[in-house]
Amino acid sequence: MKTRISKAIFPVAGMGTRFLPATKSVPKEIMTLVDRPLIQYAIDEARAAGIKEFIFVTTRGKSALEDYFDQAPELESALRKAGKDDLLEILKTTNMDSGAIAYIRQQRALGLGHAVWCAHRLIGNEPFAVMLPDDVIAAETPCLQQMVEAHAETGGCMVAAMEVPPSKASSYGILDIKDDMGSMVSVKGMVEKPPAGTAPSNLAVIGRYILTPRVMNNLNQIKPSAGGEIQLTDAIAMEVTEGRPVYGYRFRGERFDCGSKAGFLQATVAFGLARPDLRDEFSGYLQQLLSMRDAAQ
Repeated sequence: MKTRISKAIFPVAGMGTRFLPATKSVPKEIMTLVDRPLIQYAIDEARAAGIKEFIFVTTRGKSALEDYFDQAPELESALRKAGKDDLLEILKTTNMDSGAIAYIRQQRALGLGHAVWCAHRLIGNEPFAVMLPDDVIAAETPCLQQMVEAHAETGGCMVAAMEVPPSKASSYGILDIKDDMGSMVSVKGMVEKPPAGTAPSNLAVIGRYILTPRVMNNLNQIKPSAGGEIQLTDAIAMEVTEGRPVYGYRFRGERFDCGSKAGFLQATVAFGLARPDLRDEFSGYLQQLLSMRDAAQ
């Protein structure tokens, strides 16, 4: 019988320096995309995939993140008295049941692999998901749900993957493909940020993972890279080396890199235009801007 994926790790210990000065006082994960913080998109995706236990790997200065998922009795009471039931329902989606959420501190910035390893005691001996909130994916069926359904047939480790231009391959973890089965590929190796011109493919790893508990053991064994970080891709690649299956899953949807300013702006436009309550006014404004730019040229 296949083991259900019920736990997800959210590594959110980064300082968000690319968004300074905003992130001086506000965690990057709380920055708002339209009217929801980035972390809410990841939580909603995880819930759709059947995740029941949410593990956040944090660091100092992230108290706003913890407060976001707590109940707000005074605000709820004010909304209830004002008869704003629609807002109350929206607020409920941000609340976490007692015991469903845990916070682990990453004391030193030793990379993504180390952040994931920090949660090993809460994972135990069962497969788990890892979600990077910077990667926001617009999809009819949420990305992690697609992966969980595929994983039920394959087992092993699975990473979300998408084609990237060869010129950008050096910015990603890249899959070395053994067999290409369309939406799924079997993997014979993984290379983290390969030098230009050396990438084994242009199929890049994106911030969604389903991993076996053995990956935690691998993380405990591997040595830091030249930059002093423990790479998650190295721990997954060990599974291939030891003869266990690793798959790349070409998800259906559009990924936005909200860890960059340009990607955040692109996501804002895309998600704004997708909203029925905003689409007409927002698209009209964008068309007006384009017309003014064209006239100026």
